[in-house]
Amino acid sequence: MQSLAEQIKQWGKELGFQQIGITDVDLSLYEPRFLAWLEKGFHGCMDYMEKHGTKRTRPQELLPGTLRIITARLDYLPPDTNSMRVLQNENKAYVSRYALGRDYHRLMRKKLDQLAKKIQSVMNDVGYRAFSDSAPVLEKALAEKSGLGWIGKHTNLINSKAGSWFFLGEIYTNAPLPIDEPITKSHCGSCKACIEVCPTQAIVAPYQLDARRCISYLTIELRDAIPLELRPLIGNRIYGCDDCQLFCPWNKFAKPTQEKDFTPRHQLSDSDLLTLFAWTEEEFLRKTEGSAIRRIGYISWLRNIAVALGNAPYATDIVQALEARLAFPSDLVREHVRWALDQHYSRCVAGTNKCSR
Repeated sequence: MQSLAEQIKQWGKELGFQQIGITDVDLSLYEPRFLAWLEKGFHGCMDYMEKHGTKRTRPQELLPGTLRIITARLDYLPPDTNSMRVLQNENKAYVSRYALGRDYHRLMRKKLDQLAKKIQSVMNDVGYRAFSDSAPVLEKALAEKSGLGWIGKHTNLINSKAGSWFFLGEIYTNAPLPIDEPITKSHCGSCKACIEVCPTQAIVAPYQLDARRCISYLTIELRDAIPLELRPLIGNRIYGCDDCQLFCPWNKFAKPTQEKDFTPRHQLSDSDLLTLFAWTEEEFLRKTEGSAIRRIGYISWLRNIAVALGNAPYATDIVQALEARLAFPSDLVREHVRWALDQHYSRCVAGTNKCSR
């Protein structure tokens, strides 16, 4: 089993994973924390976080017979995306770096299946299931237990040699493999960079995230109206938010990915808000094909960009673009467009130009 574990890690590297870990199924340390998070309602409208009962924290309930969990790290940081320059330009659209290329789920799942089949080739009776954000799995806890890193104050996993720009995947198996040493200590120290820089103060305390305030939740998970008080804080972030990672000191060790599928597509790493707001639904579907962005749908896409345009400096072309969407069929889009226009009308009146609705 020790020899097989070492072989699995070598196979993982050959398949493109940066790190492989192995752990057992005991998540008793993490279950109370997770249940407390749910009790506070911090998961918001993400009902799937609680509907599976304890399957998320008790792997053997999800897949009976599971003895070990193989965890995998796949780095995704695209090269040369000028994140800070785009974030600081209020007329540009900021898209979370993980979503600039192709959707990682299929790629990750394919690699995990290939790894599992290699294990089966030398251990015929082994059973497994591979997961890539596709089942109730407490993946950051499993990654921490298997030595891939520690859960930081922003609740993302951090690796001391690679930062936090990576995806996680898992293989549940009945193979009695030797387990790796867990990371039992946070190395965040006294640093509060992620807490202080969070635009909406969603990190309510070290290691505690209120998803209801998180921009990633607001722009991706939420399908209703974005709360009024949070809209000005979103800035130009139209899909997700990376601030807690951009300002994390550990990410100075992050290296650009070698996966071509994670290369930015359709200039989404450096697009103007007005350009994206002008996309038709057909353009949106075509240009987000194979992308994680498509999951939010065209309505949420326009909603998010309307908010970002409302936060942009006053410009007549922005006002004209927003006014052109006032007759859009969706109530949700119209409501956010009207809000954005109100921001510009008020700025215009307060400035040297006098304008009104």
